[in-house]
Amino acid sequence: MNTDQYLDVFLDESREHLQAVNDNILELEKQPENLDLVNEIFRSAHTLKGMAATMGYEDIASLTHKMENVLDRIRNRQLSVTTEVIDIIFVAIEYLEDMVGSISDGNDGKKDVSELVARLQQVEKGEAAPDLTDTTTAKNEAAVTLEMETAQQMDIDLDEFQLEVIHQAKEQGFFGYLMTVSLSEDSILKGARAYMVFEIIEKMGEIIKTTPAVEEIEEGNFSGEFAFVFLTKEEAEKIKALVYKVSEVEHVEVSSFSTTGVKEEQNSVEKERAAVEVKNPEKKEATQEESKHHQTKTIRVNLERIDDLLNIFEEVVIDRGRLEVISEGMDNQELKETVEHLSRVSSEMQSLILSMRMVPIEQVFNRFPRMIRGLAKDLDKQINLEIIGADTELDRTVIDEIGDPLVHLIRNSVDHGIEKPEVRLASGKAEEGKLTLHAYHSGNHVFIEIEDDGAGINRNKVQAKAIEKGLVTLEEAESMTDVEIAQFILASGFSTADKVSDISGRGVGLDVVKSKIESLGGQINIETKEGSGSIFSIQLPLTLSIIATLLVKVSSETYAIPLSSIIETVLLDESQIMTAHGKPVMDFRGQVIPLVSLSDIFQVPAIEENENTDTYTAIVVVKKGDKLTGLIVDSFIGQKEVVLKSLGNYLRDVFAISGATILGDGEVALIIDPNALII
Repeated sequence: MNTDQYLDVFLDESREHLQAVNDNILELEKQPENLDLVNEIFRSAHTLKGMAATMGYEDIASLTHKMENVLDRIRNRQLSVTTEVIDIIFVAIEYLEDMVGSISDGNDGKKDVSELVARLQQVEKGEAAPDLTDTTTAKNEAAVTLEMETAQQMDIDLDEFQLEVIHQAKEQGFFGYLMTVSLSEDSILKGARAYMVFEIIEKMGEIIKTTPAVEEIEEGNFSGEFAFVFLTKEEAEKIKALVYKVSEVEHVEVSSFSTTGVKEEQNSVEKERAAVEVKNPEKKEATQEESKHHQTKTIRVNLERIDDLLNIFEEVVIDRGRLEVISEGMDNQELKETVEHLSRVSSEMQSLILSMRMVPIEQVFNRFPRMIRGLAKDLDKQINLEIIGADTELDRTVIDEIGDPLVHLIRNSVDHGIEKPEVRLASGKAEEGKLTLHAYHSGNHVFIEIEDDGAGINRNKVQAKAIEKGLVTLEEAESMTDVEIAQFILASGFSTADKVSDISGRGVGLDVVKSKIESLGGQINIETKEGSGSIFSIQLPLTLSIIATLLVKVSSETYAIPLSSIIETVLLDESQIMTAHGKPVMDFRGQVIPLVSLSDIFQVPAIEENENTDTYTAIVVVKKGDKLTGLIVDSFIGQKEVVLKSLGNYLRDVFAISGATILGDGEVALIIDPNALII
């Protein structure tokens, strides 16, 4: 069977099951007596094993099967959940992730799992597991075990559908056999001989599965021995005698094929489900009722197709804006009603298309709990990871790229930031360090903060290194704040590490992180207090191509401010504008907030106007997190959905400008980045 058409589905579902196993294992370590978690892990592993066997990835199937055995002993209370057991399962998950990643890269997904299988077998028996570096004995024992099991694992490697076929066939009087055929060493046309064997078998029954795959056998891509499971009503000896008549067949072995072990395994799962359902009959009825109403169907769509759809729709939005301008200049009620209806429908379409690209950032955050656990163990530290805002959505293209920078920053915080328990106790802190991952929306951006309560950034050390590298003079450094000094660790090739380690401090600094984030159109900032900890704040664009804005006038120029950043628009009398430290401020609902003039920021030349008795000043109040700032403009034009276009490579890093758009009348308006203007 050609499985290439199912490869994408296999990869997606494998990643989902591995993530489910990973999440539940972390919870199981905290709740070792929770058998519901064990059953969830077992089901995910069992499904992954079946999919891998069907696709022909035997190493994945073999390793997952051994994981199942360990989990089965845990759920039957024959094995306790210990740190050692959790550790070995995590190693198995890493192996499986590597193999799935290899398949995704176009490779065969093969990996030497014999040593790990040996460790799992030791754990299954309740014995002390040998270390992976103890190679000789473990590898040899695993090789012997695998060799012994090869002829007996055909039933295990079959998927649930094939097992069910065999089970039903036996109820109808068929026999299940496992036949192994060996051809002579001097056989030239191995594929032809195998084809003749299959032709005999198929006249008397049905072949369920072969090893190697049928295509490889018929092409002669095998060592000279092949095996297959088949169903028939004929006697084994009769079939064996007919196969021996094929030229160059040297040896034939036929054994009765049993599904008892597998069926019992499946039945045990079903019994557990049934037991839960009996205890909660009302819940079962409710669940069945819910499934009738909440059953959803999904399809997998290539991301490029969504990109193409979005690009086409951007042109629709521009034309919609032109139609609105044209209809306003014509006294035609039917045209106006049609354009209004088009605007409503296209707005709904726009929301749907954009939401299709948005995914929760938990897809990135999910990998970190296991990583923190491993790092804390390696560094002999106690670390509590808190994740806030995992449901914050971000564009898929950004999600795919942000993982590595976050890994680097987290490893840096764990290694250099959070101290060891004895050091924390000596400085009056809790023995357990705290690391917080926080994601939230602010305007047309997403902010990700990595905060630790560790030692903070050593100003003197960073300052000395910056002076040594010629980044700043001693006089300049003396006048800089701690936060300004901390920014030097983002400079190219800047590192304060005394020695290179496997965790962080590889001598390259954090400039790689900064470069990656800036390539995504974002930026990174650092806040630190020596002895109290640090906050690394990453600002990323949502990369939404179509955004809702407020159009404003500044002299003769039109600017667009994203609505998602705006709190309120205000008209202030000149007498209500005050000063603090020589800078304009206003009272906004009892809070004093700074005022920023867009005319001054962008150096917009003033235009001569007729004498105006209006003494009011137009203010747009914008926010970034908890901070508020008022933007001074000349007038408000109104709300407008616009297409965000890049300024191109020649106009990169323009202060407080995130892009431009074409309005309905053909005018170009710059789109403001309010986050850059908030003081």
